[in-house]
Amino acid sequence: MDFVARSARILSAYIGDELPPESVLARVTAAFEFPAPVVPVAKDIAALELFHGPTMAFKDFGGRFMAKMLTEVGQGQPVTILTATSGDTGAAVAHAFYGLKNVRVVILYPEGKISPLQEKLFCTLGGNIHTVAVEGDFDACQALVKQAFDDEELKQTLGLNSANSINISRLLAQICYYFEAVEQLPQQARNQLVVSVPSGNFGDLTAGLLAKTLGLPVKRFIAATNANDTVPRFLRDGKWLPNPTVATLSNAMDVSQPNNWPRVEELFRRKNWPLTTLDYGCVDDNTTAETMREMAGLGYISEPHAAIAYRLLRDSLQPGEYGLFLGTAHPAKFKESVDSILGQSLPLPPALAVRATLPLLSERMPASFSALRTLMLWLAP
Repeated sequence: MDFVARSARILSAYIGDELPPESVLARVTAAFEFPAPVVPVAKDIAALELFHGPTMAFKDFGGRFMAKMLTEVGQGQPVTILTATSGDTGAAVAHAFYGLKNVRVVILYPEGKISPLQEKLFCTLGGNIHTVAVEGDFDACQALVKQAFDDEELKQTLGLNSANSINISRLLAQICYYFEAVEQLPQQARNQLVVSVPSGNFGDLTAGLLAKTLGLPVKRFIAATNANDTVPRFLRDGKWLPNPTVATLSNAMDVSQPNNWPRVEELFRRKNWPLTTLDYGCVDDNTTAETMREMAGLGYISEPHAAIAYRLLRDSLQPGEYGLFLGTAHPAKFKESVDSILGQSLPLPPALAVRATLPLLSERMPASFSALRTLMLWLAP
């Protein structure tokens, strides 16, 4: 099957008879209008490039699928999407929902902690897209979203919904590109496949594990983090001890309390998979930069998140295994750090160039639920 037809078939395993198959196929066709190519990088290692969509990040798959399905099931009822972003979710959600009738979008992001081009991509739209720079880190933004969903008045008044990976529809869409990746590999590689996933909020790893529960042949996964290493320390020591979030080159992974980790644990429990079979590791900024230079020497330009996944994959791959790492964002979205580390000037793709000089339309807000509540009710129709 091709990517779209296969994806609709995979999603039917979860959607069942809740929606007609032809409706699902039509929405998937509209959502997945761009490829997810597997690109060789080194001997026995390839990248699954997930940045060929409109906002050049893997979140385009989940954001667009969710938007298309919400229009299918929402029946025109007013809805407010509230979401937090550490960088790429904001752009994908903003562009997927931009201009949709009866849909308002409120996106919280940590002020000064996402790349300038990431910010430009979703904070210059206006219209039904409201962007808020929060004085805090991503975990603070995420905590505000959770508080909002515990507030019954807000939920009822605004028709509140989330486009974070709290919302399972995001993850369902992401299952599909794991199957697309394996389809592109030769049989020998499929038999001994190791997948390294850059991990912040752990939604992408959860989607990969869901693909494995459906029968996708993955020998093992690697949970690849930066210095925000709550999960690697937990897997090593058995103690859940989140540290304060620290800012790194790989800002989209600057998460200390990942929302999706309970889902990962639950999947391992239900499938009787020992948690010890999940590989893990963390990579500091110096090693990330060194790895980006190494990859450039191989002829592959990478940004920090994918470089972390590549490094841990490279260091753990056994003879006979084939490694796949996820390229979650276009390198130009991190132009400042990539240019500095590689000593070159990356050209801006048209989608970024067109927004680079536009003024930011964001509001500023303290990390206070009362401030968020006031803003949300002010936005109510």
